[in-house]
Order: sequence, then structure tokens, then C-alpha cells
Amino acid sequence: MTEDDWPQVWPFFDEIVRAGETYAYPLDLTSEQARALWTMRPPGQTVVLEEGGRVLGSATMGPNRPGRGSHVGTASFMVSGEARGRGVGRRLGEHVVQWHREQGFRAIQFNAVVETNTAAVRLWQSLGFRIIGTVPAAFDSTAHGLVGLHVMHLPLV
Repeated sequence: MTEDDWPQVWPFFDEIVRAGETYAYPLDLTSEQARALWTMRPPGQTVVLEEGGRVLGSATMGPNRPGRGSHVGTASFMVSGEARGRGVGRRLGEHVVQWHREQGFRAIQFNAVVETNTAAVRLWQSLGFRIIGTVPAAFDSTAHGLVGLHVMHLPLV
């Protein structure tokens, strides 16, 4: 992701957060605060998927924990409303898995996949992730109330 991409990411970032179904970010984030949360610093990175100059989605990736936990990666994904159902999430997911492999990570762990986000759960499972646990009532969904957060894991070695 370049500096020039953020103005296209911010509208769908804000829309997704405000919907209250997938991310536990504060609802009153400014664009700059959101950018600071979303943009990963090395050794991680943030990418976008573009088509014809339009940003369709974005992903962040890097170590899940510092130091002795840095051999396990993590990632987050957002796809613009206009691009959903077009394989953008899958392409970003495949890129993230490949990037983690190339960087020598031993696994990828998603810490908080909202259990009612069934499209994401199915996508990650189709890429080989397993649900290794669910934290009950850990997310306050706008539509469903208190729901669980899945911890998902993909071994890379």
C-alpha cells in the first residue's frame, strides 16, 4: 500500500468498522488514527488489491507477537462493498499465505474471526485454516449481539 492508496481504503475501512460485524475498532476513529492502526510497519506490510486504479481491498500481515512469538504470523483483511463476492478476499488471502511462507513464518494465527462472519470463516477454512478455539461472547455484533471470536490457525511447515 502506498501513501496514495489510503484515501481509497479509508471509506471502506470506515464503513466496515461502523457496520459493527467484523472488527472491534473504536467507531469514532479519524482517518489518520485508522491509518495508524491498519498500516503495518516492517517486518510486516500492508497491501492493496487494485483493478483499473481502484482499490478493491486491503490486507495487513506480519508477526502475531513480538520476540519469541514472532515465528507465527497474523493478518487482517477488508474488501470494499462494491468488490465483495468477486474473489478479492481469496486473492488477498492467498497472497498473505504465500508472503508468510516466503518470509519463513512457521504458521499463521488469526486471533479474532467473528463467528457470525461466515463468509470469512468459510474462506479461511478453504485455505486450510482450522478453528482451534472460540472465545464465547467476546464480540458485540450489531446484528447478533454477543457472539464468539474464533482463533484460527494454519501451519506452514
